[in-house]
Amino acid sequence: MYIDLERTDLSEHRTGVCIVGAGAAGITMARRLLAAGLTVTLLESGGLDYEAGTADLNAGENVGEEYYPLDHARLRFFGGTSAIWGGRIAELDPIDFEKRQWVPWSGWPVSHQQMKPYYREARGLFGLPPEPPRTADMASAGVRLPDFDERELSLKLWSFDERFNRFTFPACKDLQDHPRCTLMTHATVSDIRTDREARHVRSLRVQSLTGRTLDVHADIVVLAAGGIENPRLLLASRSVMAQGLGNARDLVGRFFMEHPHARGGRIVASRAWNLLKAFGRKHRVRGQSAAALIAPSERRQLEAGILNTSLTVVPRQPAGDVLFWGMRAYNRVKHDMAPTKRGRAMWMYTKRAAALAQSTIDPLRPWLLHRMKQVDLALLVRAEQAPNPDSRVLLSGESDALGVPRVKLDWRMNELDVHSVERLVDTLGREIERLGIGKVEPASWLSDSGRRWQTDPLISSHALGGYHHMGTTRMADDPKRGVTDQHGRVHGIANLYIAGSSLFPTSGWANPTLTIAALALRTADHIALQIDKRQAPELSTERAYAFA
Repeated sequence: MYIDLERTDLSEHRTGVCIVGAGAAGITMARRLLAAGLTVTLLESGGLDYEAGTADLNAGENVGEEYYPLDHARLRFFGGTSAIWGGRIAELDPIDFEKRQWVPWSGWPVSHQQMKPYYREARGLFGLPPEPPRTADMASAGVRLPDFDERELSLKLWSFDERFNRFTFPACKDLQDHPRCTLMTHATVSDIRTDREARHVRSLRVQSLTGRTLDVHADIVVLAAGGIENPRLLLASRSVMAQGLGNARDLVGRFFMEHPHARGGRIVASRAWNLLKAFGRKHRVRGQSAAALIAPSERRQLEAGILNTSLTVVPRQPAGDVLFWGMRAYNRVKHDMAPTKRGRAMWMYTKRAAALAQSTIDPLRPWLLHRMKQVDLALLVRAEQAPNPDSRVLLSGESDALGVPRVKLDWRMNELDVHSVERLVDTLGREIERLGIGKVEPASWLSDSGRRWQTDPLISSHALGGYHHMGTTRMADDPKRGVTDQHGRVHGIANLYIAGSSLFPTSGWANPTLTIAALALRTADHIALQIDKRQAPELSTERAYAFA
């Protein structure tokens, strides 16, 4: 069933599980819970497409590192930011889950081994086979990767989901038609109401911008609204706990992480063809699209005390140049147009046209530009950011149109972030020289006094970061180190769970979407198991209906 809160007189709603946020995490959980026999309501703050008024609910302040305007940093409509994502799919590495002595606050309460079956299943959600392609498979695709010393550098691959609209409303007909599923749009949660001890969620206050209000009563509540909105909702729900729900130890909103981007330098090589062919484009590998990147080996991370930061070799204009007109036009389509259905379609058409041209012409085009000294073999850094308690989401003194305090983002980097890039670039330089490929010239900011992170508008169409908001309701079995336990349940609140990348204790090198989906499956299985354990006759008559 589908309900638009702006077009109904409904004032109260009861359900088994209520999921707040219809993005990749929320939709994945809804499908899993329905398959387990539960009754599910999925609340989406926006409508079925982009609306400027709803987008304004995202607005806030940036008071730390330079970052994207917060009303542009995530999308508020059914399907969420996945409606414009780049499709990169990759697992975190085993070391990303481990406690690393040189990385303060590292360590997940779940291991890579425990996550592996959920990773395999999650890949299927994106139309991919259970196992990712291996770098050894690249040779069969006619791609020769550099023979780096495996003790120094690790070659990795992204897979790509080639469907851009996997989580939009038309793609969720199964949820629309499901007899135990209610989809509700224009339904913004403005308050989470608990009992007097803040141990059990009693209801959600839901509002629309047109003045409609609704009280939702659920046996289980899941926040799946993203790495900024999840902590915002907890911090703004202060009727029982003045500091916000789940925030007895002042951890909600802390440890905000991104995958920050930067120019790490350039490779100076007389023969650029092989590097451009290996790293400058996607390849067809075992029936799926894949692209290669470079990261430090686990041994190198340990020896140098660095993060699992990554980089790739891309043809880019030299630092300080004026951006080519073609890229200016692409950026206008991507960033300046409103992300409506029409705007997204235009961006996707442009992106696909560029990808087709790249697959047809490259590496000839960038090779010729490099020969003419129009582009460098630049090192595009996509970094792991260290967990930092001072990097955080806060509430500002202003409120949005629904009376919810707006966000204030204080994004902060530290010395370990810069040190990790410097050591990775240095390691790559030694390997490039050893293989006789050329030499690496590190970017000047890596050796500047003060050692501050430096972005470059020419290095990527997303120059600041990947729009990956992580860490703000981190998992930890010890409540002194995290907001939730290993299953995403908020410490101290029996029926409140969180899904999404706000759970990540560390960010690793990999794009977060696959891990988001895998964790959503795992948490959904846990919720279904807990409900199964306390099924009737323990359930009251009033509550038992939700699971029929």
